[in-house]
Amino acid sequence: MYSWIFRHLPGPLWIRIIQTLLLIAFVVLVLMNFVFPWANQFSPWTESTIDAAAAPHALTGTPTHIEATA
Repeated sequence: MYSWIFRHLPGPLWIRIIQTLLLIAFVVLVLMNFVFPWANQFSPWTESTIDAAAAPHALTGTPTHIEATA
């Protein structure tokens, strides 16, 4: 499949390499911005099993300890 795409790109070799890199960047951009966020709602790894009452610092953002300053 990849060789078929590369053979059908116009231009000399160096232009086809640039076009291939731009095509890869476009595919990564589309995946990161649209496909993966949409698929994230179906992922079983986004559900948390930590009880909110057991870890109140995780919700408030306050540190669990205070560092001494010298």
